[in-house]
Amino acid sequence: MSQNKELAQRRAAAVARGVAGKGIYVARAQNSELWDADGRRYLDFTAGIAVNNTGHRHPKVMAAVAEQAEAFTHTCFHVGPFEAYVRLCERLNGLVDTGGENRAALLTTGVEAVENAIKMARARTGRSGVIAFSGAFHGRTLLGMALTGKAHPYKTGFGAMPAEIYHAPFPNPFLGVSTEDALAGLERILASDICADRVAAFVVEPVQGEGGFNVAPFDFLAALREIADRHGIVLIFDEIQGGIARTGRMLSCEHSGVKADLVTLAKGLAGGFPLSAVVGKADVVDAPGAGGLGGTYAGNPLAVAAANAVLDVIEEEGLCARAAAIGEAIRTRLTALANRPGFEAIGDIRGFGAMMAFELVEDRQSKAAAPGLANDIVAKAEDLGLIILSCGTRANVVRLLTPLTIPDADLQEGLDLLEQAITASIGQLSKAA
Repeated sequence: MSQNKELAQRRAAAVARGVAGKGIYVARAQNSELWDADGRRYLDFTAGIAVNNTGHRHPKVMAAVAEQAEAFTHTCFHVGPFEAYVRLCERLNGLVDTGGENRAALLTTGVEAVENAIKMARARTGRSGVIAFSGAFHGRTLLGMALTGKAHPYKTGFGAMPAEIYHAPFPNPFLGVSTEDALAGLERILASDICADRVAAFVVEPVQGEGGFNVAPFDFLAALREIADRHGIVLIFDEIQGGIARTGRMLSCEHSGVKADLVTLAKGLAGGFPLSAVVGKADVVDAPGAGGLGGTYAGNPLAVAAANAVLDVIEEEGLCARAAAIGEAIRTRLTALANRPGFEAIGDIRGFGAMMAFELVEDRQSKAAAPGLANDIVAKAEDLGLIILSCGTRANVVRLLTPLTIPDADLQEGLDLLEQAITASIGQLSKAA
């Protein structure tokens, strides 16, 4: 029996069913490659879901963590503050442009960052309502899944959600939802469900992650900024998947030029170590009293050391520009494929930088979702040695998240394997029809 199959049996007997995962059990990884328990090599076009932006085990990140481990691994910042935490907050404050003086708080997971951003907004405004958007993903905790705009599997069977959480439409030009449509939906909520003077925050992903890599139109983000300013609402940009150089800018919102009051960061921030942050305007971040924010492991020293190294690597290796180049290579390959006769199932190609996706449909006229085709492409790619993921509220989008440090040879090899998987799956579909 292979090691992978043996581990799958052990997992079935020991691990909660709700913790989903692939059938590959990783033994080691380096940059854009990983090897499973049976020694098979794969190219990783997921980067741990946009976590390993600097690749698996970047030498500078590993060296920083090793050096920190020689000093201390944990103090709890509330008990024993340390310089690297302060330095990282200083750096993040300088990277996030809110148009004013910033403060930052370090936490552990993305959903912690989102929840603490909501706490800050509520403390600052004295209000409790929050408006998120359809297709959003903000985490799996009770508040996180309430904010998430995708019911299955994130809300299935988990009962009532927290009160005063509302979902407005997110623009989706591919499916005919314009900025005007989305804003009209938001205005309906403010007119019929909750008064604007009870809304503490809007929370929105400038590029949706789990929702299908839907890019918020720039005029939509600008309108949210204007509405928030008019009503004293805190505007929160969730940059957990789209931030840290992933889209060719340090933050995905920089493409639009629209500034948030608060920004949440996680995933790529610490190169594989658990760390998140809320960065934003000082008067909002500082609204909660002393002791109102934090956590035992929040701002863990090893993760903080990794994050400071990640920021160094992004600057030294020009990873924002590299992300843009990766995205152009991916878009060019997918566009050429979509333009071939017989490949009309590729309905849309979208994203920024190395955050690219393609949506699969039964035909380009009806735009009916083809989730089975998406699943088949993901499975065939894995058989060929390429790891990719699906996403989207209709489960019909394939997302591509390479490490930003991927060598050109690995990128081209991975795109060749992806093309093979798409061609085989669409060919199989055509024969069945």
